[in-house]
Amino acid sequence: MAVNIPGLLCVIVFYILILVIGIFASRKQRNNSAEDTFVANRSMGLWLSFFTLSATNIGGGYINGTAEAMAYSGLIWTNAPILYCVSYVIAAVFYAPKMRSSGYITMLDPIHQKLGDVAGSLLFFPQLMGDVFWSAAILSALGSTMSIILDLDPVLSVIVSSCVAVSYTFIGGLYSVAYTDVIQLICLCVGLVVSCPFAFFHPSVDLSRVQDTWLGELPTNMIGIYIDLSCQVVFGGLSWQAFYQRILACKTPSVARTSAILAAICSLLVSIPSAAIGVVGAAADWNQTAYVGEVPIPQEYHSFILPMVLNYLCPLPVAVLGLGVVAAAVMSSADSSVLSSGTIFAKNIYKDVIRPQASDREVIWILRVGILVTGVLSCIIAIFVNSVYGLFYLCSDLMYVILFPQLTCVLWIGFTNTYGSLAGFLFSFLIRISGGDPLLSIPALIHYPFYSEADGQLFPFKTLAMIVNFVAIISVSALTRLAFRRGLLPIGLDLFNVMKREEDAKRAEERGENLMMKEREVGYTDFAQNKNMPLRDNYFQ
Repeated sequence: MAVNIPGLLCVIVFYILILVIGIFASRKQRNNSAEDTFVANRSMGLWLSFFTLSATNIGGGYINGTAEAMAYSGLIWTNAPILYCVSYVIAAVFYAPKMRSSGYITMLDPIHQKLGDVAGSLLFFPQLMGDVFWSAAILSALGSTMSIILDLDPVLSVIVSSCVAVSYTFIGGLYSVAYTDVIQLICLCVGLVVSCPFAFFHPSVDLSRVQDTWLGELPTNMIGIYIDLSCQVVFGGLSWQAFYQRILACKTPSVARTSAILAAICSLLVSIPSAAIGVVGAAADWNQTAYVGEVPIPQEYHSFILPMVLNYLCPLPVAVLGLGVVAAAVMSSADSSVLSSGTIFAKNIYKDVIRPQASDREVIWILRVGILVTGVLSCIIAIFVNSVYGLFYLCSDLMYVILFPQLTCVLWIGFTNTYGSLAGFLFSFLIRISGGDPLLSIPALIHYPFYSEADGQLFPFKTLAMIVNFVAIISVSALTRLAFRRGLLPIGLDLFNVMKREEDAKRAEERGENLMMKEREVGYTDFAQNKNMPLRDNYFQ
């Protein structure tokens, strides 16, 4: 089959447009400081933050995976779009204002400040894995789409798309990512809306074929898995650096909260045409189309259902427009993921741990190296793993089991310490790994209740691991704190300086309260003009 030249030209034009916008947006940087690159000088208003938050959530895995699940598993199993939106709302109401008002630069900042460098560095790796799996899912979606519509090698498509996304992220940081997200989200929404009517009214589509199956089924023995996956998507979504990077770039906590809620609504609305395309794919008689493959469609091609509908049930111009949809979705999330891991490595690992004396220029180059490494890892996984929806779920796995309890305890449980964090990390990681993972060919070391050779783990062991993480953090933190305070353990055994860190934090809080009282007494202007009084950086931002 010959390469689709008109479609290829359209994709090239789209990629050039995105690259130019990304480079142009990079000029908005007011200076060359690392913080400006990380959080865009905290200058994002409501609408820009809404666009970039929405585009980050609506990736290629989101739209392709939704169509795949709807076509072959039914509505009851197509729960990720709804649950991710619920996760966004929870994050918007409870997490976003607290994080933004504290003036953090990354999601791991409160963890590093509370737990120290050891625990903070360990928790970088679940974040990295989450970003890599997320990027791989959306790159895989784009590769399958281009291979069907343009007859291009999917591996080549993945590599070229990664290079484009990494290029403008490499140059402009969050500025470039945010402004390209605006164009990408508009292209995505227009393309999906235009494609749906053509697909629905194709002669081969008969919705009566799916009237008894579109809702799907939930067998009794699968309830545990369903609970596990649902909780994983909702609560695993509360610990993404890609989300908090935009939240921390907002002008105010109220802007952060409002834009995240609006992004949740937008994400849910965009999933509707994707789900509809999945229904169309299941209702089509593929023998009446130009499709020449095996019917029914083999399982290994289920993740291709959205590009197949666009290619075989829509006119060529609409199919090319639909390809732009997937390309836009991929770019909007791939750039976010590679920037996310690069930022955490540059700020929390390199600057905070390895070289505290590093200059801004040095940190920015480390950020760029992190962006390149994350992009390469994502490409490799996208090429060798097939199921888009499997990756779509897997990307929030470690975020749910490990990072969600750690971040929540640090933010809301005051006595959380490094010993509790490490215990929670170790226990939850062991429980998760012992359950195995078929997608990554990891065998099950422990057979939890209801295990079967045919279906694997049926017990919600990931949720068990998450709960154990919470229990370990709280109990071990409380016990070690009590033991050191009452002298049951000599202070010399406090290897992580937990008690010293707690005392330093208490003194800092007291100084802050005293300064706030002084401000109320003499007024901010008079207070700030008194050169003999120390000023607190965070309170006057």
